Amino acid sequence: MATNLDYYAVLEVSRDADGTEIKKAYRRLAMKYHPDRNPGDAEAENRFKEINEAYDVLKDDQKRAAYDRFGHAAFEGGGPGGAGGFDFGGGGLGDIFEQMFGDMMGGRRGGRRAGADLQVQVSITFAEAFSGVKKQISVPTRVTCESCDGTGSADKNQPAEVCPSCHGAGKVRAQQGFFFVERPCPTCHGSGRLIRNPCKVCHGTGTVEKNRTLEVAIPAGVEDGTRIRLSGEGEAGGAGVTPGDLYVHISVEPHPLFQRDGANIYCRVPVRMTQAALGTEIEVPVVDGSRAKVKIPAGTQTGETLRLRGKGFSVLRSSARGDMYIQVVVETPRHLTRRQRELLEEFETEGGGHDKGSPESTGFFSKVKDFLEGKL
Repeated sequence: MATNLDYYAVLEVSRDADGTEIKKAYRRLAMKYHPDRNPGDAEAENRFKEINEAYDVLKDDQKRAAYDRFGHAAFEGGGPGGAGGFDFGGGGLGDIFEQMFGDMMGGRRGGRRAGADLQVQVSITFAEAFSGVKKQISVPTRVTCESCDGTGSADKNQPAEVCPSCHGAGKVRAQQGFFFVERPCPTCHGSGRLIRNPCKVCHGTGTVEKNRTLEVAIPAGVEDGTRIRLSGEGEAGGAGVTPGDLYVHISVEPHPLFQRDGANIYCRVPVRMTQAALGTEIEVPVVDGSRAKVKIPAGTQTGETLRLRGKGFSVLRSSARGDMYIQVVVETPRHLTRRQRELLEEFETEGGGHDKGSPESTGFFSKVKDFLEGKL
């Protein structure tokens, strides 16, 4: 192989390419020239080695800086480590697939193993969502075995051994044609450990099933569908394994009087026709259990909204408060007495057919007349 390769030209990138561009170019070219895709093609095999050699240098910031400054002289006496060859554990096609599909194939996760995450549904009232509440919840889960302190071993002085097949990784890697597939280790069943004398209570798992009771603090202002994460409160994972997390999903029950939109509260309040016409003062309920007096101006129409500042929900992670909106609904009376009918007829007659107190009605029918006469 030539020793004066221009590594940037090999990967077909510019000298100011960032790490993402270099990685993308490497993946594309390594896939293209991999020997499995080009059987018997010596030129493709040589090209593949050059690509690996170039990527091994340019992916490392220190090696790349040395190469940019001194060229190939920076690596004289040993050459760039791992360049060329087919060690798929250190820069070959296996790494390409692990980088692209690692999460789907159970690949690298920073070495962290954890117990299973759990989910639980908690229902609270509208008032509890407004004020905040602490709820006791029962969670069926797996907890650390007290008999063996989570070691899984009947003899606490003889802890589990590292699995000789996977060396503690809990998974093994196998090549299937062009792909590399990771599976749970068949020797230790994914635990990474071997127990010679299993605990008779947990049978070597280090955990047992149990109902746990937890107290969850639900903050004021929480909305329906909110999810609260309790770190480390999920299933225990056994010795040396971090517990999973518990996710609490909040369901807020509807209220017969109030509706919510974010931090704001809406309340539909019916008023009599005479109250809306003459104006009045009414008392309305507030979600905190108190009452508030609201002035209804004379001539108020259905759909008009009155605001009570700061009477809404708390805003999460803020000192702000929403508002409460009174939506007025003017109610037309039914089942009139004879005297009431006479008074309303007198009221209608008093207008003389020119009721300036109903501008919307007058304006609407004026437009209807113009429309029928072809003026609109």
